[in-house]
Amino acid sequence: MAVQPGLRERKKLQTRQRIFDVAQSLFVGKGFERVSVAEVARAADVSEVTVFNYFPSKEDLFYGGMQLYEEQLVEAVRDRAKGESAVKVFRRMLLAGADRLALKQTAVDIRAAGRIISASPSLIAREREMVDRYVVRLAELLAEESGAAPDDVEALAAASALMGAQRALVAHVRGRVLAGWQGKRLADDYRIQARRALSRVERGLAGYAVRA
Repeated sequence: MAVQPGLRERKKLQTRQRIFDVAQSLFVGKGFERVSVAEVARAADVSEVTVFNYFPSKEDLFYGGMQLYEEQLVEAVRDRAKGESAVKVFRRMLLAGADRLALKQTAVDIRAAGRIISASPSLIAREREMVDRYVVRLAELLAEESGAAPDDVEALAAASALMGAQRALVAHVRGRVLAGWQGKRLADDYRIQARRALSRVERGLAGYAVRA
């Protein structure tokens, strides 16, 4: 039976979500560069210290959702079932996100985020930094499972291929949304692109990182 979070933990999660939601609203309305952490704190009715307790930097306020998803990808590989390869669980995770793309609000959110990112050099740089960090984390996990050194090149190449496919899909979806795609058309296109990309990666990683 799953353990439910206590009252204190629920309140912390609610506070974090409120800060994140307020920040996103301000970023959409004014642009990332023109919003300060102090302004987010005032709007969320918390102190700046509280904001930084949940989000170490202003960039983290923007990328909180992306960080959570990247974390879930790594954890899904870590928790995969016996006999399942890393690439198969990665494929399943990516395809699971297609249904959400069919929602009209998702396209609205992606369009807004894409415009904010393109106008902010600091967000562009932070996104690259985050992706690099999760590639390294995934590579270390694959290396550990295969009994290789933490800096094993094969593990790093495999992690780069998996995360590269995921980031290519993100860029593809952003481009489609900015071009006016949404709803079922967007979701179906994503499924096609995801299956093609992961099938190609799977052929290259056949037999690698299969859970013993």
